[in-house]
Amino acid sequence: MGKNTPVRRLDLGYFIRPASETGGPHPRVEPVLGYLVRHDQGLILFDTGIGSGSPEADAHYRPRRRPLPDALSAAGVDLAEVSLVVNCHLHFDHCGGNPLLGGVPILVQEAELAAARRGGHTIDALVDFRGATYEEIAGEAEILPGVWIIPTPGHTEGHQSLVVRQNDGSVVLAGQAHDFASGFAADHLARHAARAGDEQPLPPYRPWLDRLTAFDPRRVLFAHDCSVWEPPRGAGG
Repeated sequence: MGKNTPVRRLDLGYFIRPASETGGPHPRVEPVLGYLVRHDQGLILFDTGIGSGSPEADAHYRPRRRPLPDALSAAGVDLAEVSLVVNCHLHFDHCGGNPLLGGVPILVQEAELAAARRGGHTIDALVDFRGATYEEIAGEAEILPGVWIIPTPGHTEGHQSLVVRQNDGSVVLAGQAHDFASGFAADHLARHAARAGDEQPLPPYRPWLDRLTAFDPRRVLFAHDCSVWEPPRGAGG
């Protein structure tokens, strides 16, 4: 694009994942993070926070919500300035602020919206609210010059990530494609070992990582991890 497009993290609260989901003896407190992308052609909001309306989900995850208007205000932005919403997926902790943005286009994979509308996927009131304006995508798309949506299925069938091209490579907003930066790092190294011809057995890696790597990621940011993945110094794709 000839210059860098600013990307800013938003603190949207946290939830407490129960021990039954952590693989260990203790619960884990996880942040809920959104991102603002200030493009020349508009302000993109990637994920909108923790939704309400399910006493069962609240009892299970014990969320602490930071209202989306407050998070945006801390970044010097008003709700009315948001031009596009991209949700990595439509679970309640990623699309909770969507109903505040009626009339703003929400870019979503066809498979993700279909799953949300079948029920049992998220809080139903967060899907077809008054003013909901979906633009469905099947696969990858360049939504603004230098900004790409890339399908990254796994956590859900319709999960997607956002790639923002920069002067020195790209920033990837990976959402929950991996829960943690360490998981992305492990996949990235598994891919590197496979391409280097290391002897099997090797761990598998997610096939969409080939496509993300083609964008030369310099930073990868996540929805539930404050850590940032950066490539090892001197590492190639």
